[in-house]
Amino acid sequence: MSADRFWRHATLWPAILLFVALTILPLANLLALSFNDVEWVNRTPVWNWVGVSNYQKLPDDNLLRAGLLNTVIFAVAAVAIQMLIGFILALLTTQITRGRSFYRTIFILPILVPGIIIGAIWKLMYSYDFGVLNQVLGFLGISALDWLGSPNLALLSVIIVDVWHWTPFCFLLLLAGLESLPDDIFEAARIDGATGWQILRDITLPLMMPAIIVTFVFRMILAFKVFDEIYLLTGGGPGTATEVISFTIYRRFFTEDQSGYGAAMSIAVIAIIAAMIIVATRATAGRGSKV
Repeated sequence: MSADRFWRHATLWPAILLFVALTILPLANLLALSFNDVEWVNRTPVWNWVGVSNYQKLPDDNLLRAGLLNTVIFAVAAVAIQMLIGFILALLTTQITRGRSFYRTIFILPILVPGIIIGAIWKLMYSYDFGVLNQVLGFLGISALDWLGSPNLALLSVIIVDVWHWTPFCFLLLLAGLESLPDDIFEAARIDGATGWQILRDITLPLMMPAIIVTFVFRMILAFKVFDEIYLLTGGGPGTATEVISFTIYRRFFTEDQSGYGAAMSIAVIAIIAAMIIVATRATAGRGSKV
């Protein structure tokens, strides 16, 4: 091996060691924990091997099923709306020649707000007695709504907050994708007399597909891990109306002290997210080769 090649490999080793220490080892520990039950003896955790019984309990867990269903509804609805709004905002922003930085700053402000502050702000806005949303409804002659206390509205209310918070993320990635597209193709299409809709349908969307898929996958992964907004706004309630998978894992791990079973849930969720990444990676590669 030449000296140059050796040093190129050597520069990667610190990052590889960090990756192993911070990712692989905790993941291996979580996997080992999922095959055990943990009990505390004299303040010392004792692992008892139970094999795959923790995984066998997963299909019969009603709370887990509710969490998975709500997570899928939450992720699909929230991410679809965020992608649509983010793409429209990105398209509009690219049409602006002056003041683009101003609009870009305005649009990304929600993503800069810490989650704890977002929870406090929206909890006040959703308040049944004095929230601004119910005040607006009252001004319009509509009865006040129990945004966070109604089983029919609670998940929708959380989705609205997530859309407000994470649409800027989609906007930024899609705007970067739009700004990287070659101008000469659009100029040629305009010279040939293509309409705005034809340019969007036949040129912009096909060229943007890899960026759209990557943005969609990133947001779906983050949406599957949603926790803080649920914890701060509803605590998973009322009932199981806003129970999501991360909150179910939290309950099993910390509230009910079922570490092994919680670890099995975590491994299952990691497997689902890994499958999404693989599918999206292959889809992106296929689109990239076609474009």
